[in-house]
Amino acid sequence: MATATFRFYEELNDFLAPARRRREFSAPCARAATTKHMIEALGVPHTEVELILVNGESAGFERLLQDGDRVAVYPKFEALDITPLLRVRAWPLRVTRFVADAHLGGLARLLRMAGFDTLYRNDFGDDEIAQTARDEARIVLTRDRELLKRRDITHGCYVHTLKPAQQFGEIVNRLDLARSLRPFTLCMDCNAPLRAIDKAQVLDRLPPLVQANYARFTTCDRCGRIFWEGSHWQRLHGLVAEALRAGAAGTGVSP
Repeated sequence: MATATFRFYEELNDFLAPARRRREFSAPCARAATTKHMIEALGVPHTEVELILVNGESAGFERLLQDGDRVAVYPKFEALDITPLLRVRAWPLRVTRFVADAHLGGLARLLRMAGFDTLYRNDFGDDEIAQTARDEARIVLTRDRELLKRRDITHGCYVHTLKPAQQFGEIVNRLDLARSLRPFTLCMDCNAPLRAIDKAQVLDRLPPLVQANYARFTTCDRCGRIFWEGSHWQRLHGLVAEALRAGAAGTGVSP
């Protein structure tokens, strides 16, 4: 049986047993084990990995491990250009779209509010999530590590935090989404596009204070809801500002 030495970097350590975090450690490898097999056997979903170095050279998920190999595993890079190296995915996703598992309804609503196409149902099963992600080129958002280990899921993010507002900031920072925000272009409930509508057409459906204080409105043709730049708008801007501050603090860059 071969034995390889592993070192995981940054947030990938969160998936490891405490004794293996932020240090080199040796682990026995099954016969004909690939890098993907061992990385996931150690607890890290392959969708969290962006770069693998074996003995200092870039390697893909299918690299067979040999006795004595030294394996360095890195997460998705935000500030470091690694284009000269081999990333483990053959292609990036051209459009950022998500499918969220049944436990992330609050995060799904916030992402929709920010303008990101996000599919969500509270009865989504793992097979349906995986098929939807594959067929529609979507990033899977989940707190289920085993779901992200499925071979048919190529792009996914494990959501570490528990509260929707924190989860939103986490995803905005990890995927560098701040410049892609399109606030209030999608319905928070339906995920359908919103369109501008004249105030006179909806005046009888507005509360008196909204009638008096707001002039611009949008509506969802699917569910009929009406939106204006009220508390939701202010909350979103607050969440984005907080996410940018957190990201700047994490990288040492001033906002």
